[in-house]
Amino acid sequence: MSGMSSQRATDITSLLSQWSRGDRGALDRVIPLVYAELRKMAARQLRREADQPFDPTDLVHALFLQLIDQRHATWENRAQFFAIVGQMMRRILVDHARARHAVKRGGFAVRVALGDADHQPPAPDGHVAEVLALDEALERLARQDPEQARVVELRFFTGLSVEETAKALGRSPRTIKREWRLAKAWLYRELSALDGAG
Repeated sequence: MSGMSSQRATDITSLLSQWSRGDRGALDRVIPLVYAELRKMAARQLRREADQPFDPTDLVHALFLQLIDQRHATWENRAQFFAIVGQMMRRILVDHARARHAVKRGGFAVRVALGDADHQPPAPDGHVAEVLALDEALERLARQDPEQARVVELRFFTGLSVEETAKALGRSPRTIKREWRLAKAWLYRELSALDGAG
């Protein structure tokens, strides 16, 4: 996402601001500017879960349906926009997984990679239970440390760089790196404990 030209990023921020002020047509004008990036985000999220009926285009279209219903969203900039739509994509997938499967505790191995390299997805042999296990662990982390949970959402699920995450959260890149490191360690322990109980 960091390869976007500064003029294009400015155009997106301007359109998001217009949309926040009630210009519904601004959404129609921003969509072509962000569509390719949204498809990349969707593909990245879908690679984590092999058992999905969505393809990237389906997931982006489901996202658009939710965006159209946004009445009171305050869009500050493109980093914040991508952070929120990344969360929305994750919610779409998690809600769909919950609707399709009643997951029992245990009986599956959790293989969710939170590697240091930007957004290396887990192997494509994932299972819906892994998505739900990670979602539940992330919800526990959010209760304990909301900032670390936001960092995981923005880095792992949304695909923002350290610098973009820092901008979206109003923190320094150094702080984001520290929070990312701590959050990954915490999630690893949680998911490993779950795997060991299975």
